[in-house]
Amino acid sequence: MAALPLVALALLASCRGQEEANQIGFPAPQRPVAPIVSSAYRDEDARDSVGEFQSVVRLAEIRAGMSVADIGAGQGYYTVRLSPIIGPRGRILAEDIVPETIRALGQRVQRERLDNVALRLGQPHDPQLPDASFDRILMIHMYHEIERPAEFLWHLRGDLAREGRVVVVDADRTTDRHGTPPRLLVCEFNAVGYELTRFERLGDSESYFASFEPRGPRPEPGSIRACAL
Repeated sequence: MAALPLVALALLASCRGQEEANQIGFPAPQRPVAPIVSSAYRDEDARDSVGEFQSVVRLAEIRAGMSVADIGAGQGYYTVRLSPIIGPRGRILAEDIVPETIRALGQRVQRERLDNVALRLGQPHDPQLPDASFDRILMIHMYHEIERPAEFLWHLRGDLAREGRVVVVDADRTTDRHGTPPRLLVCEFNAVGYELTRFERLGDSESYFASFEPRGPRPEPGSIRACAL
């Protein structure tokens, strides 16, 4: 896969109109939504020092040959480290909603010759992923920035492959402080028909790992109820 043409295609892609999606009747969140303040969560050396990436790969059971989506990929901390793990038979789709961030990540992907990485420009309420395609969908330190989580998670359900999982890493603090309380996270996932399959505290004492799998039919948008903080 060639990086730069994929960037161009990602920037042009818009498979589902946002205006149409907003008319379906998804509930607005009953809690603050954190603004996007940076494409980097923390300095990469600092993140390496606490071993978060290694813990997440182990807990998520990511292995060679898998298809993985990195939602809110930012500067590509997870994307570039996952590339050698999933190997040439696997693939990574790095998604972000900021065009400048996708362009910068495309340059990094090309520079580091990550041939199993493709890029996608998503929308705030829909990551615009191909259907039934991913063994793991990662949302790392960004869930609190999703403006309409019910709608976002509803679209993700259709993007998982059989036995696929959605993985969230976030800080255990309120959403206005750039985190998500675990009880709120589980409530919002449950409301869209996901079940918590694993929960673990991570090494920095504030962050946690949570994985979810869809259970039962996907609910109709109008039947989804917002969760209070």
